[in-house]
Amino acid sequence: MNLRQQRRSRTASAALALGIALTLAACGGTTQDSADEEPTGGGGGAATGGATGGGGGATEYEEGLAITMLPKQVNNPYFETSSEGAQKVVEELGGTYEYTGPSDASASSQVSYINTLTQQAVDAILLSANDPNALCSALEQAMSGDTAVVTFDSDVDPSCRDVFVSQVDGEEVGKTLIEMASEQIDGSGQVAILSATANATNQNAWIQVIEDELANNPDYADIELVATVYGDDEDEKSFSETQGLLQANPDVEAIISPTTVGIAAAARYLQGSDYKGKVALTGLGTPNQMREFVKDGTVTEFALWDPGALGQLAAYTGAAMASGIITGEEGETFEAGDLGEYEIGADGVITLGPPTRFNADNIDDFDF
Repeated sequence: MNLRQQRRSRTASAALALGIALTLAACGGTTQDSADEEPTGGGGGAATGGATGGGGGATEYEEGLAITMLPKQVNNPYFETSSEGAQKVVEELGGTYEYTGPSDASASSQVSYINTLTQQAVDAILLSANDPNALCSALEQAMSGDTAVVTFDSDVDPSCRDVFVSQVDGEEVGKTLIEMASEQIDGSGQVAILSATANATNQNAWIQVIEDELANNPDYADIELVATVYGDDEDEKSFSETQGLLQANPDVEAIISPTTVGIAAAARYLQGSDYKGKVALTGLGTPNQMREFVKDGTVTEFALWDPGALGQLAAYTGAAMASGIITGEEGETFEAGDLGEYEIGADGVITLGPPTRFNADNIDDFDF
């Protein structure tokens, strides 16, 4: 149980004790007028904001919450779409919203933003982390000041946040990535990975699943992973890493890029090179950034979840934490508007849903 959860637990216990005391006092005698009155709540007031408490004690979202999204880096289409979803939710709940962060995807750059938000005493921080451990000290300071820390997209050590909103089950992502690559090279050949930063929690988890599948799944016995390189979620570096990767490994038949910046940069390199049509590229990207590459045959198929919905769920989760609807304990539930009801799983993880595959047949059905 982290610091915020301990405070919530103490607050809930105190509220329960107070409620019992008031009930006992009320049992000492009533008047006829009071006995005839209709009850007006179930112990803490009826819910009016559409949320259902799953263990935190409160039953509705507070108004006026200050919620800030801190992505790995700004000027990234993926996070801009997530921000649009989060902003819509916060404004609908009557809160104030801010989107801020570094232009480079580094943990040290994120620390200063976390410290500033802690000083501003925002109600909730929605964070996509660039490192699982380097941000912990700053995040602990934020939680000690009663700021809810909700990670999304990329997690930190569970002790350093309240809950993590995962886009999908990590194992499912890794399996989808290697499955798409295998299909595009007919189950045989060399593959390579172009990732984001070397310490990115989510990419590393997916890469581990890919490695495990290659080692243990007989369906991939004829596929060899020959290299993993890092573009640091920078367009130009991802572009040059793709070039260097193929020059160093001329027999590579497929590149897997589990990052929206990386896959777009790699696609741009392949599009203008002799490798177009010879090297398959798959990974995680948005339909809008990948549409031209699918239509001209540079990319056959890739996958992603809806980053806007991910931002919405992160915002609802942050608001539910800050409002006391949930505390981060496993089994608690809350309503996330049109997204429906969500339950907190083990280690404080909330999962959005399965990834969607995009190809020439369906890409025009999506706009994000």
